[in-house]
Amino acid sequence: MVDKSLDSGTKALKIVRLREGKSRKSQDVVVKERPVSIFLNDDHIATSMCTPNSLEYMAVGYLLTEGLIHGKSDVKSVVADEKACGVWVETSRKVKPPRNPEGPRLLTAGCGSSMVRAGKKIVTGQSKMNRRITISEDFIRTLVLEFQRRSVVYRLTGGVHGAALCDSEGIRVFNEDIGRHNAVDKVIGECLLREISMRDKIMVTSGRITSEMLAKVAISGIPIIISKSAPTDLAVDLAIRQGVTLVGFVRGKRMNVYSNGQRIKKANRSASPSFPR
Repeated sequence: MVDKSLDSGTKALKIVRLREGKSRKSQDVVVKERPVSIFLNDDHIATSMCTPNSLEYMAVGYLLTEGLIHGKSDVKSVVADEKACGVWVETSRKVKPPRNPEGPRLLTAGCGSSMVRAGKKIVTGQSKMNRRITISEDFIRTLVLEFQRRSVVYRLTGGVHGAALCDSEGIRVFNEDIGRHNAVDKVIGECLLREISMRDKIMVTSGRITSEMLAKVAISGIPIIISKSAPTDLAVDLAIRQGVTLVGFVRGKRMNVYSNGQRIKKANRSASPSFPR
């Protein structure tokens, strides 16, 4: 039986299980995948292959990290329709959509949007990250364990990535999607619409950290990103340039700090994180 709260993101299927030459009829739970189009003031901006839940958050997060909106005050209305596979965002100011001779961008579940417009923009400048935040090795491990406990759809299906925004109390916002970039957009979009500040928080993600992922974090003002997976060289370069602390391969008692390690306390020091406002 699938939890009703997961109905929009998962589907139960009848299957045949093969074990040591024997077969039996059974049931399995798989994650849903749908093409969802994002419209900005009726202009078709992009179509994303995604898990069809929290679509309003995904659209708003995508528009923010693309530099097309800058805050909640820019958003006049958001209408998400899972059956129509679309999200319509209307802004309170005139927004000129990017020109793309090939038509709306297709965001695949595997590779995302290659490089977000906002990411290209911030590469040339130094962002003003909160440099007073510190976090201990022990608290990083605590967050990752809590993250794993919250990853319900992953445990059911094995087919999604997760993303979470955290503070000194633990996870504040969490979401899952077949696309790691979509999961991050959903978290960022929810924070924007709920007016949760991201400049004194930590992003935890299950997927590899590419330059695209790092750009999304940097443009949102998030000073620390943590993953159990690997970063790319461009992501590390961008993290150094933007003042983001990047921690990868968090597994058990091991982790690699790739940039701005001054925010990480040693394990033998106080495990209490510092989150000054």
